[in-house]
Amino acid sequence: MRRNAGLFVAISLLSGFGSSAMALVSGIWILDLSGSTGLAALAGLCVYAPVLGGPWLGGLLDRASRRQLVIAVNLVLAGALLALLAVRGPGQTWVIFAVSCAYGISYVLIDAGETALLPSALSAAELGAVNGWRSSAQEGMKLVAPLAGAGLYSWQGGHAVAVLSAVMPILVAVLYLAVRLNRTPPERPTRRDRGLRDGLSVVAGQRSIRVPVLLAGVSIAMSGFVTAALYTIVVTDLRLPTTFLGLLASAQGAGSVLGGIVVGRLLTRRGPVPVGLAGTVLFAVSCLARCLPWWQATVAGAVVAGVGLPWTLVAAVTAVQTHAPTALLGRVAATANTAMFGPLVLAIPLGSVAVHLGGRPPVLAATALCLTAAAASARDRWPLGNTTRRRHHRPAADDHHRQPSPTR
Repeated sequence: MRRNAGLFVAISLLSGFGSSAMALVSGIWILDLSGSTGLAALAGLCVYAPVLGGPWLGGLLDRASRRQLVIAVNLVLAGALLALLAVRGPGQTWVIFAVSCAYGISYVLIDAGETALLPSALSAAELGAVNGWRSSAQEGMKLVAPLAGAGLYSWQGGHAVAVLSAVMPILVAVLYLAVRLNRTPPERPTRRDRGLRDGLSVVAGQRSIRVPVLLAGVSIAMSGFVTAALYTIVVTDLRLPTTFLGLLASAQGAGSVLGGIVVGRLLTRRGPVPVGLAGTVLFAVSCLARCLPWWQATVAGAVVAGVGLPWTLVAAVTAVQTHAPTALLGRVAATANTAMFGPLVLAIPLGSVAVHLGGRPPVLAATALCLTAAAASARDRWPLGNTTRRRHHRPAADDHHRQPSPTR
């Protein structure tokens, strides 16, 4: 089991490096080619649009070999990244958007696939610790990958970043082949359990899952809504170079590492709802900090956002892992991802339009919405918190949770 644990941590390091570097460079590349902050922010829309198909894609994970599917998706992703070598000028900007869409589809399948695969590779007693290491490793890549990606882009251009990012999923696929699946595979769903409505009914029908997923959905949507506004604040208001966005991404990664160190213990003591609530409030505070007219405050806000956003996501996925039926875990995880990331499909373009009002008004609007969602969810804190704490006094299977892949 220790061998599998090390392999999963290595997978998180490699995938975190590749995705973090390419996610930042895609926006910078489009910004340099088009000169439009709105178009640069829309790269994120292409990444998150495929999450709307999560309930359907998740069904594949409950029917096919989960490891083989995850390996195949990583290899296809590597090929898609190499297509970026065709980008030579503004006329090929569409290729960057297309590759961003490929990233989005891979995120849906890989995230849900890992959620369902881990219990077959690790014992229940190991899941909590290993997932904590994976989360910290992947988020820790945000300390290195954005700066490395931005630096390599400035030195050699986007093609070099594309090649480097394509190598990562190939290595990840090799590591997945080395994982030993010694545990009994999860129960397969029966014919009665194969409908699209099964994942939806579990997410919407259980308060213990619904509330943390709602908090994560609002926070993540607002993080996309303010993307264009943050570009404007950095480039126009603060008059800083676009590569400063790499520093902000690294600062957010530092916050994510700090948050990942303590989130497992907080979940054990408090449960998913209070942790998700705290994460939403922290993200609102980070938005307020970015409205201040100093670059230092912008960096501090990025650190706080790095703590808050992963807390909301970890809390939601923990709730899914704790309460979802094993036979439906693939589609429930994918459906929850749709609920959390699907709103970005509207939030990102709305943010690109709202930025015409200036950088700060959209950020203030996001702050207000996050605080409203937190206030509405606070009413459920004590009933759900008490229920969760009672669950944590049950046997070991209830005491260990998988932490998700990091914020993209």
